[in-house]
Amino acid sequence: MNHFIGIRTIGVPVRDQDRAVAFYAATLGFELVMDAPLPQIGGRWIVVAPPGAATNLALTPASNDGPVDTGVRLVTADSVAAHEHLSKEGVDTDELITWPGVPPMFTFRDQDGNTLYVVQE
Repeated sequence: MNHFIGIRTIGVPVRDQDRAVAFYAATLGFELVMDAPLPQIGGRWIVVAPPGAATNLALTPASNDGPVDTGVRLVTADSVAAHEHLSKEGVDTDELITWPGVPPMFTFRDQDGNTLYVVQE
């Protein structure tokens, strides 16, 4: 029996929560859903999400200095436009991949070097 009906939050470790909020909100256009003190994790519980999205990201204090491959796939209606926007904003992006029969996609890294993916809808 399956008790699970979805995924709500995915944690992304960041070294500077204020800098992360600025990147995810200003550069990626995410909304700030929650920002509350949470001393148990050594910082704040910060949640951001694309407008109207059911799944969000928690920008949690990093426990180490290394970036991670989050495995997070962000969906877009236009990979080319998203790639151009992030590149112009100075975001560390890889080249746009266009394979026959596969939606256009690319990877990028946030301000801490964490890898995220963009896939066209």
